[in-house]
Amino acid sequence: MSQLLVFVYGTLMRGGRYHHLVAASPCLGEVQTVARFALYDLGPYPAMVAGDSVVTGELYRIEEATLAALDRLEAHPTYYRRSSIDLCDGRQALAYLFVDTDELSAAEPIPSGDWRHR
Repeated sequence: MSQLLVFVYGTLMRGGRYHHLVAASPCLGEVQTVARFALYDLGPYPAMVAGDSVVTGELYRIEEATLAALDRLEAHPTYYRRSSIDLCDGRQALAYLFVDTDELSAAEPIPSGDWRHR
C-alpha cells in the first residue's frame, strides 16, 4: 500500500477537532512550509493560500485510505484543493489549499503562520 506525506496546519493537528482522522498515522513532527503561503482564521478552522509567509504545521505519513478520508473532510477539490507543497527542510508533502479566496476578505490573517498561536 502506498504511503504519502501530508502537511496539516489546523484542526487535523494533535489536539484538533479532526485529529482522529490522522491519529493512527505516524507523525513525523512539526514542520514549516517554505515562505510561499499565508494563513487565515475562518473561525472554526484555518485556510492556507498562496502568499509570502511560512506556515507551521505537522507532517504525517498516511495511507491511501486516510487520504480519501481527508479529501472528504476538506471537500477536495471544491472547497480545499489538495496540492503538493515544499517544506523548509526540502521535503515535499501534500497539503490542502483554500479555493475560495473571496471568502478570505472577511477573514483575519494569522501573521505568525501558526494556527495554534493565533
